[in-house]
Amino acid sequence: MSDMTEQIETPAKTGRKRTLLLAVGAVAVLVAGGMWLHYKDRVSTDDAQVDGHLVPVSCKVGGSVEKVLVEDNQAVKAGDVLVQLDARDLQARVDQARAALAQAEAQVASSHADTDKARSSYDQARSSDLQVAEANLEAARSTLETAKADQERTRPLAERQEISAQAFDAYRNRFEVADSQYKAAQRRLASVRQESDIRKAGLGAQEARTVQAKAGILAAKANLEALELQLSYTRITAPVDGVVTRKSVELGQIIQPGQGLLTLVPLHQTWITANFKETQLRKVHVGQEAEVTVDMNGLVLRGTVDSIAASTGSRLSLLPPENAVGNFVKVVQRIPVKIKLDPRDADRVVLRPGMNVDATILTR
Repeated sequence: MSDMTEQIETPAKTGRKRTLLLAVGAVAVLVAGGMWLHYKDRVSTDDAQVDGHLVPVSCKVGGSVEKVLVEDNQAVKAGDVLVQLDARDLQARVDQARAALAQAEAQVASSHADTDKARSSYDQARSSDLQVAEANLEAARSTLETAKADQERTRPLAERQEISAQAFDAYRNRFEVADSQYKAAQRRLASVRQESDIRKAGLGAQEARTVQAKAGILAAKANLEALELQLSYTRITAPVDGVVTRKSVELGQIIQPGQGLLTLVPLHQTWITANFKETQLRKVHVGQEAEVTVDMNGLVLRGTVDSIAASTGSRLSLLPPENAVGNFVKVVQRIPVKIKLDPRDADRVVLRPGMNVDATILTR
């Protein structure tokens, strides 16, 4: 009886085990299929880091450092004063330039007055004096012609003794006086014209001096503006919002133009550089959605593929590979992909350039 029971129970147990194995296998197949469906349209890499701008801050003028107003890791806003240089020497030069500009403006005002005076003198010589001289010459010519006509008319009468010699001498004397006055009027007109030409030349020279004085104002203004610009450079301000790092400037230090003082890192302008294998990029293109997992806290951020590098990372390295020399070993190359983060995730975590992340691109 016992043997018969064992024979009956053994097939039953075997059937249950077979059913259990089939169920487990089915679940495994479903899980594997689900995972395959989930990951078949995804490419991932853990060779990814946060990138960002590193903004160097340098000085445009040299001098002694009077104040250092920031420290490493300090957040600043665009326009905040970072470093103040000793500006006394430049301030003195600016004051001198302002005085030179005021002097140039006074010289222009004086030159304008001299020009007006020269123009008035020339206008007077050209109009009043010249008109008087021309009128006097015309009157002298008329008197001379009358005296000459009287002399020519009385000469035959004197020869025929129809008038006395004294009367003829009077007409002749009148002609000689008229002739002398006419020649004097001619000389006076020539003198007035010469004087007018001299005054015209003087006016031209004075106008040239005025133009030169105005050019002096422009030069003085340009010099003042250049010095004021240099003076403004003694206040070194932040070009962008960011966090101070690599501060290398100290109080009392003598710095040279172009010398680097510190670096600003704008934390609000970060992106992800993910180095994918070249074999992973067959279906990757710009605009695809991406997921970024931050190593620091496991936070998952959304993003999109912004661009794909034009060269592999090794080709851009300091010592690129030279495959034409020696033995060749084929190595799968990695190509940097820039992932732009969703602005809606900006307040969830502060990403710092250099942080490690995992990047996944949804290629469906």
